[in-house]
Amino acid sequence: MDFRTEIEVAPAHFNISTDSKIMTVGSCFSEVIGRQLADNKMQCLCNPYGTVFNPSSIFKLVNHSLQNQPVFKHLMLENNGIWQHYDFHSKFYASSREELENELNQTHKKVNQFLRKANFLVITLGSSIVYQLKENSQNVANCHKTPADKFKKEMLTVKEIQLRFRPMYEALKMQNNRIKILFTVSPVRHTRETLQLNSVSKSILRTACYHLEQDFNDVHYFPSYEIMMDDLRDYRFYKADLIHPNEQAEEYIFEKFAETYFTKDLNVFLDEWNKVKMSLNHRPIQTDSPAHQKFLTDLLAKLDLMSNKIDVSNEMAEVRSKLIAA
Repeated sequence: MDFRTEIEVAPAHFNISTDSKIMTVGSCFSEVIGRQLADNKMQCLCNPYGTVFNPSSIFKLVNHSLQNQPVFKHLMLENNGIWQHYDFHSKFYASSREELENELNQTHKKVNQFLRKANFLVITLGSSIVYQLKENSQNVANCHKTPADKFKKEMLTVKEIQLRFRPMYEALKMQNNRIKILFTVSPVRHTRETLQLNSVSKSILRTACYHLEQDFNDVHYFPSYEIMMDDLRDYRFYKADLIHPNEQAEEYIFEKFAETYFTKDLNVFLDEWNKVKMSLNHRPIQTDSPAHQKFLTDLLAKLDLMSNKIDVSNEMAEVRSKLIAA
């Protein structure tokens, strides 16, 4: 007897290997995926613009980075001496327009350099609802607590998402013809817009991803949303806010991601690395005991062997700091 509907992910026509370079961008769930990749020592540029929910803003930011376009100054705003930008997350702020402009342009430059050599761009779409500045009809990524009467709320259509994707796709392919794009829809529930609108919004995003996957051979979809909504259909897989997937759910979805896309060699490495991570997290009662000192020496030797494949310099320094000189 079955008590759950496990999602069967279609076999991938490509693989992520130990030397793959991956950039994640989009909603907060793209940070979850990026953090998992980085924690497992993969080469990942994780959500460089900060959290961005709607596809229009995501495509716009990536496109500007690819074309080395300077940030739009007319979308900067100042509030109580703090400067921010409507295209970027609130983690980007400065005490002067010039300082913020420089930081944002450096972010575009970093993304441009990374995407030129990247193998995969993972885009997590969070919401098809966009907020548009009434004064200039520009969609924004973040309202930065500007009064609501300054904005007009709209719902992107599937066709609009398709049309706004193409310029970014073409710019990306001009810079890096080998790169593949992997879409996913965030399983985070946007209850602020009501659950009814959240359902409409997610259905538009999912439909858009379906059409983009059909239209482009190197665009693929991973069902994070479906795994959360069907396979993990239980509030015990949510955090206390009942909106975000909890750590157990995040790890389960990442395991599905790894099973689908990672090479056999990479999965073998991850098994080895997870054992090493458990050893690194070990907290003994007696740190100066001969047994624990031998444990640290053996761990250092394992890290040394891994150093030929991945950067473990920080971990090796941490272990050395705990060794007691003979």
